[in-house]
Amino acid sequence: MQNAGLIANPFALMMEPEAVFQAMERSDRLKRLQSRICRPLDKPLIPKIGEDVNDFDRSVDSEPEADFADAPFDQD
Repeated sequence: MQNAGLIANPFALMMEPEAVFQAMERSDRLKRLQSRICRPLDKPLIPKIGEDVNDFDRSVDSEPEADFADAPFDQD
């Protein structure tokens, strides 16, 4: 009867994690599931740039800032 109460109230499952783990271990349906391990973060797709970023930052910082206050703009 306590199992029915756990199923009816999902928040009760958080209060008794041991019961959840035991139910998972006994579950035939879970044992039949196919599983695979995916590790998308093992190999980064973006190469490390290193010092190039610092060089780019310095080049951007050394450029004079544009003053757009007096620039004309179209008002349609």
